[in-house]
Amino acid sequence: VKITSIKSHVLRYELEDELGYSQQYYKHRTAHLVEIETDEGITGWGECFGPGNIALANKFIVEKVIQPLIKGENPTNKEYIWHKVYNSLRDSGQKGMPIQALSGIDIALWDILSKKANLPLYQLLGGKCNNQIPVYGYGMMLQKKPVEQLIELFQKEAKEIKEKNFKAMKMKIGIGPKDDLKLVKAVREAIGDDYKLMVDANHAYNLSDALYVGKGLDEMNIYWFEEPVAPEDYEGYKELKKKLNTNIAGGEAEFTKYGWNQLIKNRCVDIAQPEVCGLGGITEYLKVSALAQSNFIPIINHVWGSALSIAVNLHLLTSMPDMPGGLFPSKPML
Repeated sequence: VKITSIKSHVLRYELEDELGYSQQYYKHRTAHLVEIETDEGITGWGECFGPGNIALANKFIVEKVIQPLIKGENPTNKEYIWHKVYNSLRDSGQKGMPIQALSGIDIALWDILSKKANLPLYQLLGGKCNNQIPVYGYGMMLQKKPVEQLIELFQKEAKEIKEKNFKAMKMKIGIGPKDDLKLVKAVREAIGDDYKLMVDANHAYNLSDALYVGKGLDEMNIYWFEEPVAPEDYEGYKELKKKLNTNIAGGEAEFTKYGWNQLIKNRCVDIAQPEVCGLGGITEYLKVSALAQSNFIPIINHVWGSALSIAVNLHLLTSMPDMPGGLFPSKPML
């Protein structure tokens, strides 16, 4: 079996309302799917993380940079293909868009193998460890409104998420330390003290502001504080992890086993959040997962994409063993 073509499909639709997070607002959602065809008629599908115009850049990398390197290769030789591409691009792209592009291709290669073997993906990843995957609700995106209006919107949405029986929920912050704590306090009051609540700053803060916000979160029983500082700031992560009681979560902007090795060996996070569509695909995710497990760091995957991304993550979590194990283990959420 040989790869005959690789195509990118950038999907885009307009949102009813302009939404955002601490780094930008946007009016459209984008998804970037990768389609790999073979001479046996088997087609594999993958997805690349990277919103907006980033998807257009990744499309070019997939079709014009990576495709010439691997066209004609046996798609089941996933490890060989991964390293052939990475080694070819290493001088120009150890992180970022080249790895996001490679991620979508790698996921599509696993899809081809799964179809060729006539087995669900989770069987190829080690088999079924979980029959059910708990799901958390995600909403409360930032909007260009005064904090008083955001409070009203966030409280309404939080109540709706809770009523739908999600096991937990996550909200955005990043409009400023004091206003952020007002938002979190309002949501906590709306859903009660016992409901699991997470906050995501999308690396909005310097260390000083992150500590201020984190100490406020400690008083509100927040389950995790996601991406409090820039992904490059390993020392900042370490400091926050030492000084705060709230779990520090991160990793969606980390790439490959090499980057994750630094994040983990520096003891930066309490909860690892690998993004399979960005860090290098399933081949690399398995290595990152092994790194986290060998350091007893729980994994809760970062997921932000289409139904394809959700499906891939369902298979990953279905095959994920309990860690460290027991009769009543804490299960990773989707």
